[in-house]
Amino acid sequence: MPRVSYRSTDVALMARMMRAEAEGEGKQGMLYVGNVIVNRLKANCLDFKNLRTISHVIFQVQGGNYSFEAVQKGNVFYNRARTVEKRLAQKTLDYWRQHPAKFALWYFNPYGPCPPTWYGQPFSGQYKNHCYYEPKAGTCESVYIGS
Repeated sequence: MPRVSYRSTDVALMARMMRAEAEGEGKQGMLYVGNVIVNRLKANCLDFKNLRTISHVIFQVQGGNYSFEAVQKGNVFYNRARTVEKRLAQKTLDYWRQHPAKFALWYFNPYGPCPPTWYGQPFSGQYKNHCYYEPKAGTCESVYIGS
């Protein structure tokens, strides 16, 4: 059983996002970005309430901006998904979860070392240039379900 419900269009959309956000970090980096997308869909807490589809997650607007920089700036997000990214997206939608993004709801690429918290959320780890953050204990338990 997949981690979340999805259609083939969701796979392609998520694959485009994974590529746009982390292509430079290879397959592993793209899988971590996929973890965050699926975690946000499952969360239904904090900044991620009432998100019901992959599209809702990817096109979510917070504070007047899209949540993902790739959607704001366009870059490769608007390129078609390639087969390799589609396979990675499907893998993440179906079952794949791994530290440091296993429970992460946020990531960013800082200009320096990863801070110990980001907007009050604890650092869960780093992969190449991206720092990952999961919710504080007791604030979003739904992220940890099905681990």
